Amino acid sequence: MREYEATGRTVEEAISAGLAENGLSIGDVSVEILEEGSKGLFGLFGSREAKVRLTLKKPEETMGTAHDLFKDSLSASPAPRQEKPRQPAPRQEARSEAKPSPEKPARKRKPRKESGEASAPADEAAEKPARAKRPPRSAAPTEPVAPAPQAEAGTPEGIAQQFLQDVTQLMGIPVAVHVSRDEEGNVQAGMEGDPQGILIGRRGETLDALQYLTSLKVNHHREDYIRVNLDSEGYRQRREDALIRLANRMANRAKRTGRRVRMEPMNPYERRILHSALQNVPGIVTHSEGEDPNRRVIITPEPGQAGASQGEGEEEA
Repeated sequence: MREYEATGRTVEEAISAGLAENGLSIGDVSVEILEEGSKGLFGLFGSREAKVRLTLKKPEETMGTAHDLFKDSLSASPAPRQEKPRQPAPRQEARSEAKPSPEKPARKRKPRKESGEASAPADEAAEKPARAKRPPRSAAPTEPVAPAPQAEAGTPEGIAQQFLQDVTQLMGIPVAVHVSRDEEGNVQAGMEGDPQGILIGRRGETLDALQYLTSLKVNHHREDYIRVNLDSEGYRQRREDALIRLANRMANRAKRTGRRVRMEPMNPYERRILHSALQNVPGIVTHSEGEDPNRRVIITPEPGQAGASQGEGEEEA
């Protein structure tokens, strides 16, 4: 059983700090309050920080197979509704008296041209070669993904690989699942064969959900907790590079304008990337504000920076 202790000005801040530091969510742990924070006299004397203990939960219910997890979404779809045949509308009876149509004036016929007096546009059209119509573009056939080597059954990497293969097969997305163990004993899983990013989702939400389910499956009935890192088509590295570029750009804006920059809400993993990218940038301080899932990073310029006298306000990134 793994236990973590964390401190903060309040109990809520201590819990959030412990979850962010260990990459966990509130559903993974049970919380025990060791000390409640105290502001002290006038907020200056005798203040104490709150202290909590986070204990990693053991799953109480059996995980079951991947088919059991997704059996509700795989239930048979309802039969299509049969449309009633439309009855033809009754025809209106023809009017007894037809209106006389007005007589059109006779057109004057133009004199017929001789064969040698053909019009110029017709000759030019005859001389131009007819353009061949382009055939419609057909979608490039997707090459089948080479199967990944199978890990030993019963091992953490083997359990993760089998679970992800079952889930993706039920989703109808044939991918190759590669698994390995790093030096710290964590399971590294990568999926190949999803160029459309269905398994990634909006800002990696689907990928994070699959990683959470895989972690539950691997750590079921296990005393020592094993971290599972899941990636698809190199999304994690691309996202990390994009966040680092964004952090540097927003830090330059904060130093130039002298205003705080509020980043968009992010999960603990992405907030940790921003803090790490800016921890050695001179003239910049970062911290997090808010409650999950709306917790975000705040980039603040230090006093004495250019333009710091302008703004006590803040900007939204």
